[in-house]
Amino acid sequence: MSEQSSTHDGKHFVVQKGTCECNQGDQFPQHKVTVHQKHYWNDAAGSTDYLAVTEDDLQFTPSGPSFGRCKLKPSSSGYLPCAYAPAGKWQKTYEKVKIMGKKAVTEVSELQCAVGGKITIKDHGQRGEMSKQNVKNADEKIIRHMNPLVDVNDYKETVFESELDAY
Repeated sequence: MSEQSSTHDGKHFVVQKGTCECNQGDQFPQHKVTVHQKHYWNDAAGSTDYLAVTEDDLQFTPSGPSFGRCKLKPSSSGYLPCAYAPAGKWQKTYEKVKIMGKKAVTEVSELQCAVGGKITIKDHGQRGEMSKQNVKNADEKIIRHMNPLVDVNDYKETVFESELDAY
């Protein structure tokens, strides 16, 4: 029996240092995780930047006007500041992954503002980094084809020598 595909396939989970955008605003605030201080994505050190964002994490940094000037609030001098008012929880969350009983937010998640804007993920906040296991498993032929200037074996030696020096 095969598993059904999901809109979350190949998408990243969102962390606190990730940013959002409102289709009616002009600024991009970071998430503020308030539901927990315990679960992190891809950060063994436990930096608060990598706290997992859940469906109930509805605050941002900076706090109001989080999304700058709102296009739905015109005034004689342009637009009035954002009056962010979440209309419920994050939607299109990942049902299969829960953090303290709350669904995880991914790049496809959305949040509706009661004023009328739709908030989406601008940047999930995670950054890929190469581990020693990635270097160990690197296919020399593929790397040479992709970048003929890199000698994978020299790089592997350097990485593993630095590992030995640590002991």
